[in-house]
Amino acid sequence: MATNGVASTNGKDRSRSPKKELKTDPSKLTEEDLQDGFSVQQIFTSTTTKSGYTYDDLICLPGHINFGVHDVSLTTRFTRKISLKTPIVSSPMDTVTESDMAIAMALEGGIGVIHTNLSIEAQAEQVARVKKFKAGFIIDPVCVPPTMTLQELEELKSKLGFTGFPVTAGGKMGQPLLGLVTKRDTDFVTNRNTRLSEIMTPVKNLVTVKEGIDLLKANNILQTSKKGKLPIVTESGLLVALVARTDIKKNVEFPNATKDPLNKELLVAAAIGTRPADRERVRALAAAYVDAVIIDSSQGDSVFQHEMIKWIKKEFPQIEVVAGNVVTKQQAKNLIECGADALRVGMGIGSICTTQEVCACGRAQASAVYNVAKLASVYGVPILADGGISSPGHIVKALSLGAGAAMCGSLLAGTSETPGEYFYSEDGKRLKRYRGMGSIDAMKKGSDDRYFGTTSAIKVAQGVSGTVQDKGSIHRYIPYLTQGIRHGMQDIGAKSVEDLQSMLQRGQLRFELRSAAAQREGGVHGLHSFERKLFDA
Repeated sequence: MATNGVASTNGKDRSRSPKKELKTDPSKLTEEDLQDGFSVQQIFTSTTTKSGYTYDDLICLPGHINFGVHDVSLTTRFTRKISLKTPIVSSPMDTVTESDMAIAMALEGGIGVIHTNLSIEAQAEQVARVKKFKAGFIIDPVCVPPTMTLQELEELKSKLGFTGFPVTAGGKMGQPLLGLVTKRDTDFVTNRNTRLSEIMTPVKNLVTVKEGIDLLKANNILQTSKKGKLPIVTESGLLVALVARTDIKKNVEFPNATKDPLNKELLVAAAIGTRPADRERVRALAAAYVDAVIIDSSQGDSVFQHEMIKWIKKEFPQIEVVAGNVVTKQQAKNLIECGADALRVGMGIGSICTTQEVCACGRAQASAVYNVAKLASVYGVPILADGGISSPGHIVKALSLGAGAAMCGSLLAGTSETPGEYFYSEDGKRLKRYRGMGSIDAMKKGSDDRYFGTTSAIKVAQGVSGTVQDKGSIHRYIPYLTQGIRHGMQDIGAKSVEDLQSMLQRGQLRFELRSAAAQREGGVHGLHSFERKLFDA
């Protein structure tokens, strides 16, 4: 029972054999008679078809549903020792992940990887911000000076999406607190040139507390004072933190947060390279208590990465090492035997990546994920499906092929937690910049060592720069993605990621290959126009 040149599990090619007729007596129907599609082994071990397959080439066939969508567990593994309750990792790209994104991802049950296009000190500080984060405490609020005009404040609001700001002497943290300016201070002021010093609520009229207060006491003060924000200051009046009523709820709102079980700190990863200077980077990240490092390379099976993995595991055994990128079983075996705790899989398939076009090297992502995951599972090493993810359905397919989690760049780009400021296109759309780490812009910032190009006189781009539309906050967007994943797994009949991958190994999880027409049919079609609204929350 095979089409498209797909072989059977017993190794014999049935593509030219006549299909068995279905029995006419219902009582004599066997399990084989009722089996549709193909197992993943049949698809990827065909003796007649040597094609590489992408996510869109495959469709998962539905199974039997005997549980609710709320019963689906997405718990999975990021590395040998780190588990996630949300199988999504934000990519180490300089337009995707810094501390704000890493904090948000960890709160939502995933994990963020802080990019390496930063100085050693700056990257370590980004990690430290995540580790210092306590739900409800804002340790780096955006401050404004008293000389700022209302017009300038409105421009800042449009870029950041905030409505309230502490006013300090020089517009920075760690300076004397002068007051707060909120929406109610500005609503009825018509002169846009008015200085904030004229309209802010002065510090003498604010409720403030001294540093060292715990969250419970801060919450009680907010409730009794009926204030929205509570500044925390030193004995001399310097602003050191802020507590907001909306952020107080985070301990309740984020039960899936990726935390250390003992000290309850959020977990965070950071990217490194393979240059000698990156050993100093690892030392600084270790001092900031990073939980995992990802060795950032487009082709990970190199002597440089082998040596880096061995050195990290010897010097800092407490740090989990994610190696890669790889797309073949031999590459995977080499890195695992060096001590890798997880593998990053994908080469040249990101939406802004041109590696396959420029270097003629890479692999179709579904083929890469399945083959590498099959080898890595023998060693008990999880893999991250990195690239080619543009929908919750792609994440379901990545998990269905053996991935522990999906690493996402473009899917998360444009959210409010990503680095950079919003701007508007000519047609009024709110946008953010997004670029590949192989783009010339990113390489000039330092990512060229990812492509072994640090000393090259000519930098050959393996990515592009572009823009993406505003997606709102991660705290609204990730729940949409995870609910989509749960629905997909429910349709397949898998109650957990572990069940899904067990079905994969047993051949119970069935797939079909899709023609170009089938792919078109599976998307929106036949309409004069339509509006795509991803979710309603």
